[in-house]
Amino acid sequence: MPRYLTMIRIEEGSFRMEDADPGFEARMGALFEEITKAGVMLETAGLKPTSEATRVTWTDGRIGYTDGPFTETKEVIGGYSLTQCRDMAEAIEWSKRFLEVHPPEWKVTCEVREIEEM
Repeated sequence: MPRYLTMIRIEEGSFRMEDADPGFEARMGALFEEITKAGVMLETAGLKPTSEATRVTWTDGRIGYTDGPFTETKEVIGGYSLTQCRDMAEAIEWSKRFLEVHPPEWKVTCEVREIEEM
């Protein structure tokens, strides 16, 4: 069965978890329990802010390092999940359900990509 990487894109600093409505954590917990019981979720995690990150680049045959925060970037990857689904449609459906758990005023995007198996 194919695996999918879902990258959770957020506008860093545009909302705080503490500002979520009171039912947010319970809804998220219920969804994670359901997706785990379905045997779909392989791994998931949030990421620390870009202020604690370093970008390593390769340009013109040279390595470069840039410490965060990355002010030129509006949208960043705030988390990810690794799932195993029947097909892309199922992976997208789980991502849709994940987004629907969030408060309506938050802007969150999921990029779903199939992992190329070697």
